[in-house]
Amino acid sequence: MTTLTTTPLAPLLDRLFAEDDAASPAASPAMADLSAEERERLMRSRTGYLDLYGRLKDFPLAVSRETGALLYMLARGCGARMIVEFGTSFGISTLHLAAALRDNGGGRLITTEFEPSKAARARANLTAGELLDLVEIREGDALQTLRTDLPDTIDLLLLDGAKALYPEILDLVEGRLRPGAFVVADNADDSPDYLARVRSPAGGYLSTPFAEDVELSMRLG
Repeated sequence: MTTLTTTPLAPLLDRLFAEDDAASPAASPAMADLSAEERERLMRSRTGYLDLYGRLKDFPLAVSRETGALLYMLARGCGARMIVEFGTSFGISTLHLAAALRDNGGGRLITTEFEPSKAARARANLTAGELLDLVEIREGDALQTLRTDLPDTIDLLLLDGAKALYPEILDLVEGRLRPGAFVVADNADDSPDYLARVRSPAGGYLSTPFAEDVELSMRLG
């Protein structure tokens, strides 16, 4: 038995994933005036994402169940003690990572979210899952919140915020990634510069696509 598969976390995740499945951001009035092309442009823009994610503040935008399980397994398998997450949202991915820390015997998860209402929802979910003691939620622009006070060694980095910022967030964290550390980038196809970097033979990573929308990378020595 694991924290992930027992009460209180298992039923909480079932409810959160069900709520995410029922949500339809594309049908939201806040998105109705945006074409598919405009949504993609905002997704890839270094400034436009603020408008896009502001429109989506009431939606979980969660990782898939498959990706959640992957995060837990990677963090458990590498014995993670220090994890950084970019893009908390409602905290579904955060719950998976924090569960792994609990089952590894403890640790610290730093997660950052620029939308205050989402940070509040994540904090409530982590409290309900009895995992908040392992998590530090930093509110604000990740380019600032992750600029200081990071652990010397990081075992796993999750990128699941504004896709255009993936390369810059990696810049902030990369020097602290230990050899063998994992970097998981959700919806990485929306960050072509990031993909080019981690897939380059000279980039310092071994990288491969996972499922439909995740890039899984390992930091080399």
